[in-house]
Amino acid sequence: MKNIAIILAAGSGSRFGDKIPKQFYSFAGKTVLEHSVDAYEKNENIDEIVIVVNCLYITKVKEFVKNNNWTKIKHILIGGNERYESSFVAIRTYSTENECNMIFHDAVRPLVSQEIINNTIKALNVFNAVDTAIQITDTIVKANNNIIEEIPERKYFYKSQTPQAFKLSTIKKAYKIFLDDNNFQATDDCGIIKKYLPKENIFIVEGQESNIKLTFKEDIFLMELLFEKMQKIKTNLKTINNQ
Repeated sequence: MKNIAIILAAGSGSRFGDKIPKQFYSFAGKTVLEHSVDAYEKNENIDEIVIVVNCLYITKVKEFVKNNNWTKIKHILIGGNERYESSFVAIRTYSTENECNMIFHDAVRPLVSQEIINNTIKALNVFNAVDTAIQITDTIVKANNNIIEEIPERKYFYKSQTPQAFKLSTIKKAYKIFLDDNNFQATDDCGIIKKYLPKENIFIVEGQESNIKLTFKEDIFLMELLFEKMQKIKTNLKTINNQ
């Protein structure tokens, strides 16, 4: 089955506090967006890549495609103001296609590993909806007006990451119901599945702490350190394999 990566890069990144969206900020020689696309470009299981971007940056993304010699880019689409609008643009583009796997990834998670991507695709052999998440290690409290009401067991709580992946037929069905409901605000695609297809199991693929999301400028420093560490590990593994 065809595996299609959808890189969501249309966000404005207002919390980042810069003139340009955070996905176009640079570290380790490339923009955040380029690092994210690179991860899917080099993955042997990904057949096509779609980049969803603000209309103001179409030309810049086309330059990225040329300069990086990306060969899997199938579409560059104009996204919306909300995340779900960008996801829907991609879903609509493939709505007449045969069944396929759609792997949605935040452009501002540039350190996603090949292991996560591969495990996500593997999980789609069994499930129609897949999330990437890491288990919370801190104690969680539920409070009202700064008064703790409940301290739930943390073993049940996870922090969601991306990719989030779905069979095309499943996500298309969920969005059809969702778009007819004017009262629901979606945070992500798994939220739409959970709300509108409640009987559909969403499987969790184990994420990684390094798969962080760029939110504030301070995160760039951490990403640079993690990128350098990951590169050293890859170099060491190559050296060991060549011995």
